[in-house]
Amino acid sequence: SNTGNSFNFTVKFGPLCSGNSSNRKRGCDTKYGCGNYGASRGGGKRKHEGLDIVCADGATVYAPFDVKLNGKAAPYKKNNAINDGINLSGEGLCFKLFYVKPDSYSGALKKGQKIGTLLPMQNVYPGITSHVHVQMCDKSDPTKYF
Repeated sequence: SNTGNSFNFTVKFGPLCSGNSSNRKRGCDTKYGCGNYGASRGGGKRKHEGLDIVCADGATVYAPFDVKLNGKAAPYKKNNAINDGINLSGEGLCFKLFYVKPDSYSGALKKGQKIGTLLPMQNVYPGITSHVHVQMCDKSDPTKYF
């Protein structure tokens, strides 16, 4: 049931990344699968629990609307060069951004202010389409917000 979120149906994410003002979504890479929500991971054993928005290594990541910064969100159990991210809330939504080195893990930002910088994905996944991973806290599908 989606009743708790029904008032959010109009929320749209503003631009997340410098150089991608339309929030273009990551398609599919030969080696690394696809960027859509629900895409298969790990030979079909896992599902992609977020949505990938194209973002170049080192690009600036922006607040998509007014947000509160709620601490670190690390994508991996085992550490690597891109194991960073941030928990965010705003517009009634709770979500995480992975592969971002935030300037700060707490406080508040206005829409369009800098959250941080995309980490060097190419160092870990050579040839991937570098991206920000957007994941809702309840792991629901974020696509409707884009």
